[in-house]
Amino acid sequence: MNENLRHICHKADLCVVGGGLAGMCAAVAAARHGIKVALMHDRPVFGGNASSEIRMWVCGAHGDNNRETGIIEEIALETLYRNPYRRYPVWDSILFELIKNEKNITPIMNCSCNDIEMDGNVIKKVTGWQTTTQLWHTVEADYFADCSGDSILAPLSGAEYRMGREARGEFGESIAPETADKKTMGMSCLIQARETDRPHKYIAPSWARKFTKEDLPYRIPDLKDPEENFWYMELGGEQDTIGDTEEIRDELIKVAYGIWDYVKNSGEYDADNWELEFVGYLPGKRESRRYVGDHIMTQNDVSSEGRFDDIVAYGGWTMDDHHPGGINTKEKPNIFHPAPSPFGIPYRCLYSVNIENLWFAGRNISVTHTAMSATRVMATCALLGQAVGTAASIAVKNKITPRGVYRDHIHELKQTLMDDDCWLPFNRMEMSELTKSAEISSTGENAYKLLNGIERQRGDEDNCWRGKPGDTITFKFDGENVINEVRFVFNSDLNRETTGAGRFRREKMNSCNVHKDSPALNVPKTLVKSLKVELIDEAGISREISGIEDNHQRLVKLKIGEKAHGIRFTLLSTNGNEKAEIYSIDIR
Repeated sequence: MNENLRHICHKADLCVVGGGLAGMCAAVAAARHGIKVALMHDRPVFGGNASSEIRMWVCGAHGDNNRETGIIEEIALETLYRNPYRRYPVWDSILFELIKNEKNITPIMNCSCNDIEMDGNVIKKVTGWQTTTQLWHTVEADYFADCSGDSILAPLSGAEYRMGREARGEFGESIAPETADKKTMGMSCLIQARETDRPHKYIAPSWARKFTKEDLPYRIPDLKDPEENFWYMELGGEQDTIGDTEEIRDELIKVAYGIWDYVKNSGEYDADNWELEFVGYLPGKRESRRYVGDHIMTQNDVSSEGRFDDIVAYGGWTMDDHHPGGINTKEKPNIFHPAPSPFGIPYRCLYSVNIENLWFAGRNISVTHTAMSATRVMATCALLGQAVGTAASIAVKNKITPRGVYRDHIHELKQTLMDDDCWLPFNRMEMSELTKSAEISSTGENAYKLLNGIERQRGDEDNCWRGKPGDTITFKFDGENVINEVRFVFNSDLNRETTGAGRFRREKMNSCNVHKDSPALNVPKTLVKSLKVELIDEAGISREISGIEDNHQRLVKLKIGEKAHGIRFTLLSTNGNEKAEIYSIDIR
């Protein structure tokens, strides 16, 4: 480190390296639970593969009622509210604001982590170079979380990691190759196009690759498909997806401009009115280093639904294994090996087996190549990040290691995650004793569904209270009690679909190609918009206090801080439906 350049030192409880969705959710979860966080990110915008620099979709679990909640749903609902046409400048601002609004987070952007100080098997400090200011930034912290995707802290710290594909016999994985190798899934430089009212000419660069229909079996672009995002423009799986990134990127750019040349000038498409709007020069990566934790999750764990005692997140994407040859092969670009949705992911996959104070979240968790093909998508990664940030807050408060959280506080971690609306399959949210002891009455449907601790529909059980404006829910207590807060979980329509029928069947937080008739997105109509709150005294007389107004979120925690013998909630308005739906009301 050159001493002639300025050097800034930071102290934090937790240092998160990497500001993609996993790192963002880790930082926000930790900060909201009261610990100091430094977030070191090497790009000018947050979001990683979902950012405006790369523009990959945020995908997650398949199937009805399996949408990921918690912070990632908070982001999605804010996007529906503020960015109805899914424009990337607004998307970037939503992610930027999420981090900037947390007073316990110190963001350090445009800063690439490249050095470390160790004390035995404990990380003490990390240092990064900030390109915009020509500053060195060193973060000293008690704990670290690597959410960088490429696992930069692994080679720096000596943490155990894997890269490539395991042999079929190592873990008994039927879809793994016979022999282990260093091949991975490749990376993509994505493009986006816009449909206009007039023709647009396109002249490809002389260096763009040339494609014919015969060159692209299984990869024919389809501009009429709202889910077309050119993901199959993929290369690098037969190279080093870290060390060869610049070389691979150059070839991907040639592919990107060549594919658009094929769309515009091959005569195969009615594409006259389409223009090229974006080419990503930063590759979106699918796979590189994967840490080794106390458990390595395998194909067999995924297939058996991951029913671990220490589930802290879940997946539900298929085992989607991409051909390492990418667009250079005429074989199928990927194979969707069946996987249940949901399947649990254990906490033991999120901390290092040999570095005492290191977590990780994202596509780099402790999984085999085959399991990673299902756990790598970004909505799943966001859940993993929130689990890590929440675990870090527990570790800080108890002065224990990540492994100590597993050993002594796993129930607390799981309940805290569910309290923050991170649904955990095969588990149930525990309601407060005050809520469970109350006498409940309602003018709407069965209010006792609010207490079952299952905060989404499962099978034929809807698990929610429904009411129209004017309907009430009343909780009466045996004597006077302090009400500190009320936690609500409203129905944000986890099956919402706004981009037409398709394999993914879920709205995208950001756009792919922009059609002229692209519909605006809307806040889910099932959400409660406004709610009146009244406290009830010993004589049964009610007094109105501040309630909920203009809501567009699923999880709402309303601070009360008063004594009462009961509390009444009156639905005033929905976001469009005749009735609103509430999964949970918990009084603490």
